[in-house]
Formats: sequence, C-alpha cells, structure tokens
Amino acid sequence: MAKVGIADVAQAAGVSEATVSRVINNRGTVAAGTRKAVEAALRTVGYARTNVSNVVLLVTPGLDEPFFARTSERIMSALGMHGLRGVVCSAPVGGTQELDLVSAMVDAGIVATIFVSASNTLEGADPGVHRLLTREHIPFVCINGAFDQADAPVLSTNDALASQLAVEHLWGLGHRRIGLIAGPTGNRPSDRRVAGFRETMAALGAGTGDGTGDGTVDAAVYAPVVRIAYSMEGGVSAATTLLGAAEPPTAIIAASDEMALGAIRAARRAGLSIPGDLSVVGYDDALPLDFVDPPLTSVRQPVDRLAAAVAPIVLAQVRGRHPDATELMFDPELIVRASTAPAPR
Repeated sequence: MAKVGIADVAQAAGVSEATVSRVINNRGTVAAGTRKAVEAALRTVGYARTNVSNVVLLVTPGLDEPFFARTSERIMSALGMHGLRGVVCSAPVGGTQELDLVSAMVDAGIVATIFVSASNTLEGADPGVHRLLTREHIPFVCINGAFDQADAPVLSTNDALASQLAVEHLWGLGHRRIGLIAGPTGNRPSDRRVAGFRETMAALGAGTGDGTGDGTVDAAVYAPVVRIAYSMEGGVSAATTLLGAAEPPTAIIAASDEMALGAIRAARRAGLSIPGDLSVVGYDDALPLDFVDPPLTSVRQPVDRLAAAVAPIVLAQVRGRHPDATELMFDPELIVRASTAPAPR
C-alpha cells in the first residue's frame, strides 16, 4: 500500500499542499472552514502526522535578571496548560544575536514567538526579527512594548501608573523633593515611567526637570530625573548624582529593584539612613525584598496575570485566528515595606 502524503490530503480537501502543510505544522494563517476541511481530509485519507511541533519560543534579555526569569517561567507554565511547550532563549536587546537566534528556531519549527521585554522594548530596533517572523507566517506576541510597524498583540504593565503609585505614596508621606532613577532613553517602559513621574509630580504642584546627561542635576528642580543603564551599579551612580545636588531629594524612585538597592548603598556611603533620611522605592518586586535591609517598598509588576493572559492569545494565533493587536495594559501594585517613611523635617 502506497504511503499517504500531503498531496493526497490536498486533493481530498481541495486545497493546496502549502495549506495542508500550514495546518499540519500549526503555522501561518488558515481560515477556520479551510482548516476544518483539511482536518477532515487528514482523517479520511489516513494521513499519519509525525513530529508535529508545539514549541513556542520565548526571547528575553537575560535570565540572570529575576524579573525576566520569573516572567518566562510563569509563561512556560501557562503555555503548558494549553498543550504548548515554551523554550526560553536569552539574547542582548537590539543585538544581532537575537535575529540569529530567532532564525535558527524558525528553522527548527517553532509555531509562535513571545518577546519577553526583548528588542520590542527598544525604540528604533532593527525590524529584521519581526519581518522574518511575518515572512514565515509565524505569529508573535510582545510583552512591555510593541515593535514599530508590526501588527501583533501587545501586553504591558502600565508603567505610567507605576510611577503615579510611587509618587503619590511618597507625596502622602510629606516628600516634596522626589528624584527618579530611570533606564536609558529609548527604552519604552522606562520612557513611560519618566512620563508618568513628570505628569504626576506636575499635577501635584512640583516643578519637573531632568539630568543633563553628564551626571549633573539642576539643584533648584524638585523632581530631577537621571537616566542610566539598568543595574545595581547604575543605581549607585545615579543616586550619588542626585544626593550630591545642592537640594538633594528626600526620596528616590528607581526603575528596578536592583537600581533601588544601588541607591540605598550610595545613600549609606553618604552617611544617610534609610528611611530616616531618604526613602527609596523599587520596581518589579521580583527579588525577596522582605529580606533586604530595610525591606524594600516596590511597585510589583503583574507577572502572573500577564502570563495567564498571553497563553490563550498565542494558542489562538497558532490556530489561525488574529487576536486584536491593541495594547493591553495591566495595572501594577504598590507593595509598601520599611524603606519608605515620612519625610525628614
């Protein structure tokens, strides 16, 4: 008996062999009626599926960062509940390694890709990655930022609200000189946090300002912003700059928990106590912050809700549906601990 092939299925369903291949491999877009006809033809002719891929690629900047590791783990768990397998690969944001990695995984037969705060967070990122996926009819989802000119679902933490929560908490404690340590310009989440910080401070009646880019801050400004690379060392450097101003802040908001811990180190080197002289707020809440000294107040990203929401969207894409590409915003939560207190007199 001759082996049944794709051509036999295509003839039985009245479609092209390429369409049959997309249905078998869960790749590309196939109309619901056509997919149903192909599935029926597969059963009718007795086609035996082999090596049907259900692998979803997760691209993330670095698994050594607790937030990225935790988010990837939660997403993989959620995908598993829908019969999909997640594979995590790390690549520097905006580098050629990301394109090479995605290209290799496309050749391996992935059915979808999730960008977990990868190059999708970078303004002006090389479009080669998402163009490759579009060309190969492989759907993708972005977390915390959309690619320019790419039609794909986006799920993001509401970073403007994150800044608002932190500012309003500190303002309620009597702080009026509040500084922000933010990530580099062009990083979408960081840009949104800066915008939310300035808007909230202005609404409360404070002046706003920015670092000059060379590490200096206008001493007369009550809401200075310093942009720097995400890291504990970056937090130390930025906090040192803020605390060296003629009118230093009584509170600092950092764009990551690592930056916040760096700010605490810089404050202690300057002879300040936390929170007696300086209140500090972090962001992410992915570290065991109850066990640092003092326990760190932080804005928690809604990782579990993001992961639970992204899995059914990916499943719908794999099945040939087109979820709405409108960006979904998930509200963060302020977790108050001992690193914030009333402003010093």
